[in-house]
Formats: sequence, C-alpha cells, structure tokens
Amino acid sequence: MKGRVLVVDDDRDLCEVLEARLARRGYAVAWCTDAGEAFERLASDALDVVVTDLQMSGMNGLDLCARVVANRPDVPVVVITAFGSVDTAIAAIRAGAYDFLVKPVETDALDVALTRAVQHRALREELRRLRALVGEVDSETLIGESACMRSLRDLVAKVAASDATVLVSGETGSGKEVVARAIHAASPRASGPFVAVNCAAIPETLLESELFGHVRGSFTDARRDRTGLFLQANGGTLFLDEIGDLPLPLQPKLLRVLVERSVRPLGADHELPFDARVITATHRDLRAAVEEGHFREDLFFRLEVLTVEVPPLRARGADVLLLAQRSLERAARTGRRVVGLTPAAAERLLAYAWPGNVRELENAIERAVALASWEQIVVEDLPARIREYRSSDVLVASQDPSELVTLEEVERRYMLRVLDSVGGNKTLAARILGLDRRTLYRKLERWSRGVA
Repeated sequence: MKGRVLVVDDDRDLCEVLEARLARRGYAVAWCTDAGEAFERLASDALDVVVTDLQMSGMNGLDLCARVVANRPDVPVVVITAFGSVDTAIAAIRAGAYDFLVKPVETDALDVALTRAVQHRALREELRRLRALVGEVDSETLIGESACMRSLRDLVAKVAASDATVLVSGETGSGKEVVARAIHAASPRASGPFVAVNCAAIPETLLESELFGHVRGSFTDARRDRTGLFLQANGGTLFLDEIGDLPLPLQPKLLRVLVERSVRPLGADHELPFDARVITATHRDLRAAVEEGHFREDLFFRLEVLTVEVPPLRARGADVLLLAQRSLERAARTGRRVVGLTPAAAERLLAYAWPGNVRELENAIERAVALASWEQIVVEDLPARIREYRSSDVLVASQDPSELVTLEEVERRYMLRVLDSVGGNKTLAARILGLDRRTLYRKLERWSRGVA
C-alpha cells in the first residue's frame, strides 16, 4: 500500500472514479461528499493525505484545508479545482495546502502529488521521532540507527573488552575520536584518564617531548621536568589522532615504546614503565603509506592489532537527521528558539553527500540556527552548497555519437568516482573495484601523467 487517502468532493461520481484509479495505483482510498464529515473522519481514521475539491457546498476546500492544518498538521492536503488562476493557487497555499492541481486531473500527476505528500508526512513523523530520541542519548554516544552504526556499536563493545592496541580509521570529520572515547568508556579503564593528542597539530621538534616527556635541562627552554602523555595516561587510554602524520624519525621510537611498554623522557638516563591502552586514528590509507615508504611497516602491524572502520556520513542514511537534531539542540542552547527542521530542509540534508562528514553537518546546523527567523530551519537557512547540491554521477554514455568515449576513459572515470566516494582510501577503492592495490596505483599514476 502506497498510502491512505481521503477524497473529499461533493460530486459522488468523481469520488468513485478517483477511488478506482488510485486503488489501481496501490492506494487505500476512502471518500465522502461533505467537508464537515471529512473533518470528523480525520479524528478517527488513520490517514496519510487528504485530497479535496475547492468548490463545494457548505464548507469549501480552503476552509477544510485550514482546519486540517490547524488540527492535524501531520496530514498534508492536496487541493483540486477547476479554477486554475494564480489567485486561487496562492489562496490554497496560504491555507496550508501541500499541493495544488487543476481539473481535469491526470492520474499520473495525482499519483506523483500523492507520493510526495505521503513521503512528506513520513519525513515529518521521522523528524518528530528523532527529536524525542535525541533527548534520550548522551552526547558521546555513538548515535545512529543505520545498519553500519549498529555494527560499529557491536564492534566497539567487543574491542573495549580487550586491552590491545586499536587502529581507528575513517574520513576526516567522521567521528574517530568519538569512537575512541566510546571504546574507553566501555572498557575496564573507564575510570582512568582519557588523554588525546593530535600528531599532526604539534611540530615535530615538540611532539617527542609531548609524548615521552623530558627532564630539566635536556634542551633549550627545558626549565623543569615534564611528564609525557604516555605517563599521564597511566591507568587509562592514550589516543593518538592522525597517527599517519607522525614524522618518520619518531616512528621507530614509538614502536619501541609500544613493544617495551616503557618510555625514556628526553635527557633521562632510565626508562619509566607505563600502563595505558593505546588507541590510534587516521584518515590516511596506512597500507598505501607503507608501500609508498611514508610509514614503517613494523609500526603499522603493531598498531592494527584491532581495527575499527568508522563509516562516512553519506553511508549512514537517515542518521543524518538524528545527528542534525542533536546538533540543532546544541546550537540552540545559545538562546535561539529553534526546535527542528522543515521536511524540505531535511530532504536537502539527506540528499547531500557530506564530504566533511559529521563535522561539516554540525557546522551547517550551527550556521542555520544563527540565520533561522522562526522555530524551524528552512531550506534558505542552509549553506548554498547544500541547497544547490546535485548528485555528481559519472556520465559514461550519450545519445550523441560525438560524445561517446573509449572503454579506457569509462574505466578511468569510474575508478576516479569510486575513489572519490571512499574519500581517497585506495585500499578500500581497490577492494570495491576488485583490483590489487598495485594495479590501482599503476593506473592512477599513468592517468596522472596524462597517458591514455
């Protein structure tokens, strides 16, 4: 069943015709010839959409539409009229009509309008449910109801029970630190400290001291002893973010620390044992970095004892709306009274590809809350890149012979599309394409030189 429709028209014959036509299209149809009766049925019948004629004896279609919008705003109304003037259309929209059709109505056009109206209602209900759900979850919970997020939560629960090193991989902004914190919170070390450091954000000359510590006088400006992060994380978890950016000279030192489970502060003459679980994260393809000579293979194997892959936001479906609602409520704490999204705005969020993942979504919602002029975010409040987004599917064929391309060019376009879809992860792209990594690297290198 595509939806439950109530047809309202004082022409009994027309009601019967619409009932027969829509039933063949998969709708469950009820009808009545009086607007007052229709309004009463809304209180007891489960309906997805109302289709009403404009000109009827007694209560007309606009009055019925206004009453439905006021009392059952979750049920969209499609208005049909024989008078297709601009003024009539404006009056219908002002009354709250979802859509406006002119008689004689083609079944295909009505089917399209009803399909959109039913989807609109379903999306409105989903937004309402998500607003209720988001209030029940902690801000650090791995939020999401998609299959990939359920699998991720199951994996985190299993990984947390171990004390082995974990490598968390995923695109920039996908929530790798949230995953690391979830592992820590579910582990036996939850009562201990969670110490995080971004390896890409600290200059190489300072990173070694930051990680391992130093003693007074070990270098210029070392005026006192400093305890390194490995020791600060004793009894808890040390999270090394962007481990793929760790400078090569530091990699063998980190490997030794992980193997020996002890650190030697800069300038010290003895090592100090530490008791911290190490979780690392990267948006880079570490296997590719090993093959390219940018990352030590022995360190890589030491880090990936357990691996957790964080899915990109574009793979999480309706989780986008749940995360958007949570971000909205966070942003609204600044004092702006914004409580939700319009269905049209939600549709744009669902259609967008989110190359910046959760971080980009949070920034977009914060901006929308700042610009919102009423209690819901509308399409115009969203950034232009989201409002105007169109899918970038690769065109590989055309009706124009002059636009047809070679099989080599089709392969090139498709490979680049797959690579873009997985955020540049060559290992994952090769797996999707059914190629070994060396073949993929060789093709990419040839295309980068402009060789067909």
